[in-house]
Amino acid sequence: MTAPLVGLRVLELSRILAGPWAGQLLADYGAEVIKIERPGTGDDTRSWGPPYLADDAGRETGESAYFLSTNRGKRSVAIDIARPEGQDLVRRLALDCDVLIENFKVGGLQRYGLDYANLAAEHPALIYCSITGFGQDGPYAEFAGYDAAIQAMGGLMSITGGPDELPGGGPQKVGVAVADLMCGLYAVTAIQAALLHRQTSGHGQHIDLSLLDTQVAWLANQAGNYLVGGQVPGRQGTAHPNIVPYQVFATADGHVMLAVGNDAQFARFAELAGHPEWAMDADYRSNHGRVQHRERLVPMIESVMRQHSTDGWVSACRSAGVPASPINNLAQVFADPHVEHRQMVRYLGHPFRARLPTLANPVRFSATPVEYEQPPPLLGADTHTVLTQRLGLGETEVAELARLGVIDCAR
Repeated sequence: MTAPLVGLRVLELSRILAGPWAGQLLADYGAEVIKIERPGTGDDTRSWGPPYLADDAGRETGESAYFLSTNRGKRSVAIDIARPEGQDLVRRLALDCDVLIENFKVGGLQRYGLDYANLAAEHPALIYCSITGFGQDGPYAEFAGYDAAIQAMGGLMSITGGPDELPGGGPQKVGVAVADLMCGLYAVTAIQAALLHRQTSGHGQHIDLSLLDTQVAWLANQAGNYLVGGQVPGRQGTAHPNIVPYQVFATADGHVMLAVGNDAQFARFAELAGHPEWAMDADYRSNHGRVQHRERLVPMIESVMRQHSTDGWVSACRSAGVPASPINNLAQVFADPHVEHRQMVRYLGHPFRARLPTLANPVRFSATPVEYEQPPPLLGADTHTVLTQRLGLGETEVAELARLGVIDCAR
């Protein structure tokens, strides 16, 4: 069995998260991903620590956990694209690839002759995916984009966090860089769609993806509420704008996320809570009524939930078919028996660590499973191999490029 994208070759000219996340997903699915990095420093996230990986002897290696989390399965080629010789090497590699992913500022690669127009003229089948903060055109196109700024500008922080009038209220960002991650996911789906189009047309295309567009697009039901209803949604903490009760409640010893999704579940919850009359009350028996009268209903539920422990509520709710979960920290997540059963941590052999823990890809293919074989690369680890095998450079030429500082070979 082979992974579904075996035979696909991807050139990654991106750094930090959105582009590398797309590249890692494609590598998980079997693509050969060649990551171009700056000699000496590499991807910015290589220095984003601590924590840094400790080797098997317990010594810190300088390989950041951040970089390791986003670059599995790739080959690192260290080339200085500011040098004409480096530009030529990257151009030749691009002409040998199916897909190119880049996240330079708008026009940033044009001065190197590595923009879509130049490369497509020689390689019309190339699929070229550009990821920027604000897209290839528009009044903000020249601005740099960072995840936290995009969460703010794109509306996410306006609906994340507690209401301003409550203690601890105010805008919050999500705890991971979701604008970057979602943009990476959109990039993968767009690239795969473009590949299907190429099968019938023979032509590649330019994909223009922006963090801001992505963030606005996945506002989903919150955007729908505004566009249809005309009301600007505010921050509701963990509460849901369209479903009640669907939020965190304090218990006798912690918290529970109660996620009642329909009227039948609410009736079962009301029975568990010792208040079956709630489900018969005209104000509460339908979700429509519960949303309208949440200010009365939620305090009554809060009072009941404080009477029992988190484990007690979770166990009782699950037995009754009422969605409820504890709020786990990451240690609890990875100790959870279901997470362990689903093998969401996989171990890879790494030059510094015999068993490097890495997050699994959540996709389960029945016929072409994801294979976990290639760890995140050391900087320049594959420069020599790629340049000699893909471009046919001889040893003398590689040595001279290294002497000139155009490339870095970590051999």
